[in-house]
Amino acid sequence: MINKKVGIIGVGNVGSTLAYTLAHKGICSSIVLKDIRENIVEAMALDISQSANAAKSHTVVHPAKSGEDLKDCDVVVITAGIPRKPGMSRDDLLLTNAKIMKSVIEDIKNYAPNAIIVIVSNPLDAMVYTAIKTSGFKKEQVVGMAGILDSARMSHFILEKVGFGAGQIESSVMGGHGDDMVPLPKHSTVAGVAITEILEEKEIEEIVEKTKNGGLQIVKLLETGSAYYAPAHATSLMVEAILDNKKKIYPCAVMLDGEYGYENIVAGVPVMLGNKGVEKIMELKLDENQKKQFANSIASVKSLVDVLEERFF
Repeated sequence: MINKKVGIIGVGNVGSTLAYTLAHKGICSSIVLKDIRENIVEAMALDISQSANAAKSHTVVHPAKSGEDLKDCDVVVITAGIPRKPGMSRDDLLLTNAKIMKSVIEDIKNYAPNAIIVIVSNPLDAMVYTAIKTSGFKKEQVVGMAGILDSARMSHFILEKVGFGAGQIESSVMGGHGDDMVPLPKHSTVAGVAITEILEEKEIEEIVEKTKNGGLQIVKLLETGSAYYAPAHATSLMVEAILDNKKKIYPCAVMLDGEYGYENIVAGVPVMLGNKGVEKIMELKLDENQKKQFANSIASVKSLVDVLEERFF
């Protein structure tokens, strides 16, 4: 991946951990970090570059002084945004982060208009929608990270339940990144065997509920933050698939255009990732219950989009 350049906007726990992961994997030759806290960015760039040297990686990490430093990025990852604070309504959080997203997108439009954009900011599906609508970019150019993380969480809970198959568990989750996500047990396997053949229905229901609350569990335990190791690694897999044109199939948040019977709405579905971004959307056959759950997930995202259309765009 010689001469590949990645920009990371927002260098909190997820952004910095992502930069560290990419640098140690040697996924790209250059990483640019951008954040409003310039001293933090400079410190992170120095620290991660030095760690890459210790690991004999060829990746160099630079702090961005302005949006111009994003020039020629092949991929730009956006983690920028604020967490929900006490007394802040869901709509307040949504609109505040939409404003941040619009500002970030302006820099990308001006200096890296050909970059593939990977969004990690929350509320995830609404932020993907905001990025597409404010940028005017093709829908294939903007993709959200959620499904890989949710699938990894499901795999963890499957392993916890069955007690074997570490490294051989494949899980599948669709829908929005939140309480209305749609775990797919029939498409989730241990060493190629569907978990519906291994576990009782009640056990699968427990796994599904734990998956839906996987992020919240970590938030409650940390008390002053949220997960970052798993989100960062999940994002690194997407970046690697794009830079190396791997044509990997991952569940990601994308704008639908007729797929699964929906259009002009963002949802998590299996997609093929390559150097053109979202190169194909895979349509799984869903049973009636899964279709109903997916419809509920779409409705949840649409409620956020309606607020954006009324008060932001």
